[in-house]
Amino acid sequence: MTPAGTTDLPTIAALAQEIWREHYPGIISREQIEYMLSRMYDHGELARQLAAGIRFDLAWPGGTARDGVTPPIAFAAYGAVEARALAHASRETRLHKLYVLKDHRRGGVATALIARVCAFARAAGSTTLSLTVNRANTGAITAYERLGFSIRESVRVDIGGGFAMDDHVMALPLG
Repeated sequence: MTPAGTTDLPTIAALAQEIWREHYPGIISREQIEYMLSRMYDHGELARQLAAGIRFDLAWPGGTARDGVTPPIAFAAYGAVEARALAHASRETRLHKLYVLKDHRRGGVATALIARVCAFARAAGSTTLSLTVNRANTGAITAYERLGFSIRESVRVDIGGGFAMDDHVMALPLG
């Protein structure tokens, strides 16, 4: 796993497009998938997130570092949550994105990425790692629960275009 920079943003966008189009049909509509991809994975939006302090990491098969030939198989995006954005008294890091190509799921890649995010969060003084996951994404919810996350609340967020995100906010205490 390695940190991603500006030159990696097209790779991250391509991974997201492949993963979302494979994974999310049946969870959200194809129209919502395309709408969210265009909003969340546009090069300008990814660059804005990077400039705002969101960290991106890329993962390769077998955990090997980039060799310039082998494409990455997963990515994560995460960052500290501003204290004024929290409704409770804790320092929190948010896992904004975690996606693994289908053929590499259940091989420990997501767990390794989460461990890396937890290490960052602890070093930043966070007491909690949180994330949002679609309520209908039962496989991901189960995987997060196995890692110690629990559902903190359920939210519905209007994202425009006639679409909403129906999510669980899950949290992992960082002891």
